[in-house]
Amino acid sequence: MANLPKIRRSPRDPVADATAGSPRADIQRIEAAGLAWLNIEAPTERETDWLAEHYDFHALDYEDVLSRRRQRAKIDEYADYVFLVLHFPRFDKSTGRLQAAELDVFVAEGLLITLPKEPLKPLSALWSRCEAREDERLRYMGKGSGYLLYEIVDAMFDYCFPILDKIGFKLDGLEDAIFEGHSDEVVRDISNVKQEIINYRKIVKPQRPTLRMLERHTQRFAPQDLELYFDDIVDKNERIWDLLENYKEVAEALEATSEAVVTHRLNEIIKVLTMLSAVVLPLGLVAAFYGMNVDSLPVARSGVWSVLFALGIMAVVAGSMIAWFKHKRWL
Repeated sequence: MANLPKIRRSPRDPVADATAGSPRADIQRIEAAGLAWLNIEAPTERETDWLAEHYDFHALDYEDVLSRRRQRAKIDEYADYVFLVLHFPRFDKSTGRLQAAELDVFVAEGLLITLPKEPLKPLSALWSRCEAREDERLRYMGKGSGYLLYEIVDAMFDYCFPILDKIGFKLDGLEDAIFEGHSDEVVRDISNVKQEIINYRKIVKPQRPTLRMLERHTQRFAPQDLELYFDDIVDKNERIWDLLENYKEVAEALEATSEAVVTHRLNEIIKVLTMLSAVVLPLGLVAAFYGMNVDSLPVARSGVWSVLFALGIMAVVAGSMIAWFKHKRWL
């Protein structure tokens, strides 16, 4: 990677640096134990211009920050800082589906800048705790920017598990609903769950190698060995992946079971209709014979007795066929 000049750090308050008469850059800042944490939510050109004025980050990194297209998960290492792109699942209420939320991060000595493309609850909660209490600031920011990065990423991955639990609950509910006869709703719900699992896998899979390299690239920005900490993040990511693999297999099995149940019910309906047709066919034949004007048929001209005789024949034929079906265990 290209080596950049050492990062310039200005003692001025970032939020107060806007030129007179121009909109102010929306930048949040917390400082503790020699570490500055800047948070810029949904950054625009105004915020990246402010960053370019105060820090010598590469122009390509700013392009990634401003890009409306989702960037791939990656780590770009420079002489004085590291630029990260990570993705985390987020439920989009407008579409009712899981979407990938991008988090861009600059990590340097004594500096961490988080740039979420959209609001992230775990990040906002961690920021609020550090902003409100000094002991929380020292807890999370007192061990360097590398350790603070670990805490942020760890909080984001902890937030992934409740989403996985919801998918698991949906699969459990579908297993019961399959045998309750609501085939249309079950098929739709299975399709929705499969889509959620696919979207989740698209988020997790590309950044698995990135997380394995995270500790090596950020070790220099922490005063202590972070290998065990980042190994824990890799372990959480692998557990998430394993659960998604299991859920994928369960969803496919439920889909196959649903199709089998629907097919079985259809076969039962066809069997009943076929047997009903088989019983009615000879009865129709008897009725057709006695509907003809043929005097030689038994009691054909005996009035009501002819009707009763025909009905008797029909009853005997129908009873015999039903008894035969039961003997063959078709009923």
